[in-house]
Amino acid sequence: MIRRLIALAVSIAASACATAAVAGPSLDQFEIKNLESVPGAIEIQSQNDFSSGNPRRRVLPDGSGIIADPNTITRQREGLEIEVGLTSFVKIRLGVEFEQGRIDDPKSFSDAQRIGPLEFDGYGAESIWTVIPRKGDGIGAGFLVQWEQSAHSDEASTLTIGPIFEWQQGAWSASLNPTVIQYFGGEPEDKHKIDFGYAVRVMYQSSKEHALALESYGGIERISGGNIGEAERLFGKFNQYRLGPVFYWTFGDDDDDEASSGNKKEEAERNVETTIGTGLLFGLNKDTPATTLKLSVEIDY
Repeated sequence: MIRRLIALAVSIAASACATAAVAGPSLDQFEIKNLESVPGAIEIQSQNDFSSGNPRRRVLPDGSGIIADPNTITRQREGLEIEVGLTSFVKIRLGVEFEQGRIDDPKSFSDAQRIGPLEFDGYGAESIWTVIPRKGDGIGAGFLVQWEQSAHSDEASTLTIGPIFEWQQGAWSASLNPTVIQYFGGEPEDKHKIDFGYAVRVMYQSSKEHALALESYGGIERISGGNIGEAERLFGKFNQYRLGPVFYWTFGDDDDDEASSGNKKEEAERNVETTIGTGLLFGLNKDTPATTLKLSVEIDY
């Protein structure tokens, strides 16, 4: 299955068309990374978000053309990933992402506000390493290393690195994942650019099946490095911040007293757990879409 996913990602990347891309803030998938890793475990994930109330793009005339702000705005993003536990301390993930965003190189004032088609945007790989394992209540810590390869020749690829902190006490838990995002390639103003990002969650587990969380995601553009392009000199930087409730529903794990212990094959076939997460994230400043619907599906084998 892993080999097939890699082959799919490579074949899609090879057939993707190269187009110019905006140089706005990095937007990672709205997902909380966790330290749980089971050797041999496989998890298939679908991470999706849909934004509305997008801020109007700022545009200025430039001779016979225009200059438009480079704020990263998407209408929708869909990601498909597969995660594999290598050991109890290390797991890896491979994935592809599709995105529907603004027209990258608008030629007119009306084009500047248009949203392009949904298209293949890139593929990537990540690893999560546990340094302080958490067993039940207590504190855990680890770190994330992630590489995202753009499907567009004029768009920068990124390396994301950051720690992961977890805390749990009874039904309550919290997670924090601050990151730095280093850009490679792309336009001259993108080279050596570094952004800051974060993901935070406070969650209450009301039962084995249900949990309610308050999640926040954000990014601060260009904390260091790189040349500043003309658009950034005119319009400044664009930071985005989101906050909102997310509900999680877990079902399908029959690894309990009702599972048949006499037939291991049937028990293993039933031991598949699915978690659906859905919530609404609200933009906290003028550069962030007013609302973002988050929808995730995770299937654990």
